[in-house]
Amino acid sequence: MEFTGTGIGQGVAVGTTVRMPDPLPEPHTASSTRTPAEEAERAGTSMSAVARDLEERGEKAGGTASDVLEAQAMMAEDPSLMQLVMQATDAGKTAERAVYEAFASFRDQLAAMGGYLGERAADLDDVSQRVIAHLSGVAAPGVPQPDEPFVLLARDLAPADTALLDLDKVLALVTSDGGPTSHTAILAREKSIVAMVGTANALTIDDGTAVIVDAAAGTVTTDPSADAVADARARIAEREQTASAPVTPGALADGTPIPLLANLGSGDGAAHAVELGAEGVGLFRTEFLFLDAGDTAPSVDEQTEHYVRVLSAFAGKKVTVRVLDAGADKPLPFLNDADEQNPALGLRGLRALRAREGILRDQLAALAAADAQTEADLWVMAPMVSTVEETEYFVDLAHEFGLKTAGIMVEVPSIALLAKRAFAASDFASIGTNDLTQYTLAADRLLGTVASFQDPWHPAVLQLIGAVGQAGAEAGKPVGICGEAAADPLLAVVLVGLGATTLSMSPSALADVRLSLARFDGDAAQHLAQIACDAADAASARAAVTDAASSLQKD
Repeated sequence: MEFTGTGIGQGVAVGTTVRMPDPLPEPHTASSTRTPAEEAERAGTSMSAVARDLEERGEKAGGTASDVLEAQAMMAEDPSLMQLVMQATDAGKTAERAVYEAFASFRDQLAAMGGYLGERAADLDDVSQRVIAHLSGVAAPGVPQPDEPFVLLARDLAPADTALLDLDKVLALVTSDGGPTSHTAILAREKSIVAMVGTANALTIDDGTAVIVDAAAGTVTTDPSADAVADARARIAEREQTASAPVTPGALADGTPIPLLANLGSGDGAAHAVELGAEGVGLFRTEFLFLDAGDTAPSVDEQTEHYVRVLSAFAGKKVTVRVLDAGADKPLPFLNDADEQNPALGLRGLRALRAREGILRDQLAALAAADAQTEADLWVMAPMVSTVEETEYFVDLAHEFGLKTAGIMVEVPSIALLAKRAFAASDFASIGTNDLTQYTLAADRLLGTVASFQDPWHPAVLQLIGAVGQAGAEAGKPVGICGEAAADPLLAVVLVGLGATTLSMSPSALADVRLSLARFDGDAAQHLAQIACDAADAASARAAVTDAASSLQKD
């Protein structure tokens, strides 16, 4: 039998299944025999204990997992949640029941939002379970520890468990819930774990079932044939051989160089990205520095120190820094915290920075200072540019600060359609496929009800990318891709065929994309791009390119 879902990466695994244990039972509703103050104190003590445990797990795991678990620790001690807990204990409920109801209330609110925020609901469930387990004096549900390697089946996997998985034992993850932006998916990518999320009916698979988990195909096959197992093991061996081979620069089969760059959110991942073969940074997100700053923007000196750390890790290589991209799902009190009915179409990105130009000028000053202290090739770009006038404004301002290479992100269809004129002012363009897809298909990327529209394989999106690629080629200006689309190995070939000159992605995706590019020459890439653009929808574009690719690959 075959089950389908969303594959994370291109890996494949063969093994037998082990299911996550069931969650703790719902706490009883009987009134407490303790005083409300005693129950509130019990709850507070356990919430603090869980927060400390999550922080310790984060310190041990490092990387993205550290940030995720720190966020969970903050959930455990959220004052709003504690207030709800105290209201419940004041009503005579036990600490266990009060915690259960308070977290469930928050969880329902997040789940109703859908998309990225909806996928954070599972994080609240995990924290709630850990607090209730601590209150009850029992072990929190966690990953089982059988003696032999296994494929883990779960409804969803908590960040605290994903972060510390024993990679010698866990061959693959399969979850029935979650999506490509869930923490299971994020951490699976970072750890290069074979994973399938949103796999319908996965929990109907019995313990001990032999399976093939094929993330590239998006399938889980139960009781596979001997031939299927042999094929899967051959693919595993090929991937291991590729991973152990010396890292080479990204290039097509005909030798055309396609530099493969890393998307980073902080300086902590720079060294690991270099180890995995990143030839530079195609997107350094600076908003995390600002999100951690509180009610005021970080100073020029604080920013400079942060940027120096990143640039120093890539001496002699390109580092493309995106200036602050705030608004929409990332509001900042010192930039734009106004309540907007549709913030995705409101004062965000460069629009918000122009309204608070002092913040933009401070950031450019810090970047210029960091550039002077390091030997990286610094490029800067503005987010959410929609007009030629905005392009001219940002590029001129960046040059004013002595920054040599200034460009724009193409995330809005209007600037893609005006790419030829934009390139007259801009030194380069980088296409953010996540937002470009959102605005082209008029489908909020954070809204679960329209998640099916968030597919960069859609011909309308690809045609806009092609227009930018052609304009860049005519102007002799670079065109990069820094959205999630670049991490899809086959789509990466199509993007190159549309005119992309660099690809930037999560470092864990570099090896798969490098291998995929090496199988096609420039003519094949352009042919596949045309096939995709001629399709009627995303599904048929992906299917048509997949069918044609096998005959166009080079030996």
